[in-house]
Amino acid sequence: MKIRLRDLRLIDKPNDFFDLLIEDGYIRYKGPSSKFPKLNCDRTYDLKGNFVSAGWVDMRALCGEPGYEHKETIASLTETAKKGGFTHVCVMPNTKPVINQKSDLQYFIKKSQDTGVILHPLAAATIDTKGEDLSEMLDLHAHGAIAFSDGLHPVHNADRLLKILQYLSKFDGLLINHSHDPLLNLFGMMHEGEISTRLGLKGMPSLAEEVAIMRDLELLRYAGGKMHFTCISTARSVSLIKEAKKEGLNVTCDVAAYHLLLTDHDLMSFDTNYKVNPPLRTESDVKALIKGLKDGVIDAIVSNHQPVNVEGKDLEFDLADFGMINLQTVFSQLVALEKQVSLELLLKKISEEPRKILGLPIVNLLEGEMADLTIFDPTAIWRYDQNSNTSVSENSPFLGQELKGKVTGTVLGTKININ
Repeated sequence: MKIRLRDLRLIDKPNDFFDLLIEDGYIRYKGPSSKFPKLNCDRTYDLKGNFVSAGWVDMRALCGEPGYEHKETIASLTETAKKGGFTHVCVMPNTKPVINQKSDLQYFIKKSQDTGVILHPLAAATIDTKGEDLSEMLDLHAHGAIAFSDGLHPVHNADRLLKILQYLSKFDGLLINHSHDPLLNLFGMMHEGEISTRLGLKGMPSLAEEVAIMRDLELLRYAGGKMHFTCISTARSVSLIKEAKKEGLNVTCDVAAYHLLLTDHDLMSFDTNYKVNPPLRTESDVKALIKGLKDGVIDAIVSNHQPVNVEGKDLEFDLADFGMINLQTVFSQLVALEKQVSLELLLKKISEEPRKILGLPIVNLLEGEMADLTIFDPTAIWRYDQNSNTSVSENSPFLGQELKGKVTGTVLGTKININ
């Protein structure tokens, strides 16, 4: 099958328009329309100057299936990923059963085949993500685990974390850890500070994250290996990781897209859709996170997509579940940040940099390369509502709003999805 994509641009060369010929999943031609090969194409899409980049990669999303299909299914997750511009998504292991057997890995890999999105299941570092017995990491790695994580839970036992790092070093495996001290966060509802005091809600102190990161860095110094800190949220966390990188430790980190825009002030309305973990922090933390992006301390941006059904959110604030759906709205959040950080750099944080961290092939828009593309329009306005939302869940504070920045489509091999 031959597909022609007309009038595309690259974000770093906005004045240069070109066409792409995709044949049997590969880029066969890239160049001006005037020199396009004289042949009959099965389909032609006029993209009218939309931009194209390497397909985007999300390193942190939760899928309900298996076990929690009322929150999200593999079908809805892959559809939402395409709408959000992602061709690769790392799925956290917190399903039922937990992803800690090779059959669990194969379930995701097989069910996502031919969807236009490659799901990369993260295998549990400990059995059932309980933080006790270690999973069969060598076997899981051999059967497709791209990295290891307890997902929503930190590996809070120092002895277990040390042994995990030592085992993973045998095959250069990656540990992704959401580092925080669960006891310091116990019963916490939001960031501990002035706003939590005014609202009368138990706070989650910045110290809970920072103490855990300090401990984990010390263990990494001792054991060696490599570690990725996911969803860092405080200014001090940025500083700690910056110093660790200067020291030469093999450490990377990411931030949730919404943590670059929202603060604890947004919880003044008691909207439970803003109840997330790690919690929304202060304006000074947001500024530090943005500076960390610019300085290269923060390597990647993630969606931290966590679907929650209505029964888990339509409650008093202290009873509501943590989490926000975000796969479909990440790009609009990046566009909103464009005045502070160049869109070119932001796009690298969801395409090139995650690939480096995960060991995925770097995508080049060159003839002969497999087509793995995201097409987007940073100026388009669209309405995010119940009709356009493709997730099973609706726990987003952005639902019902008009957003700027729209994904036009994705291409992954022979799977062409133009919205």
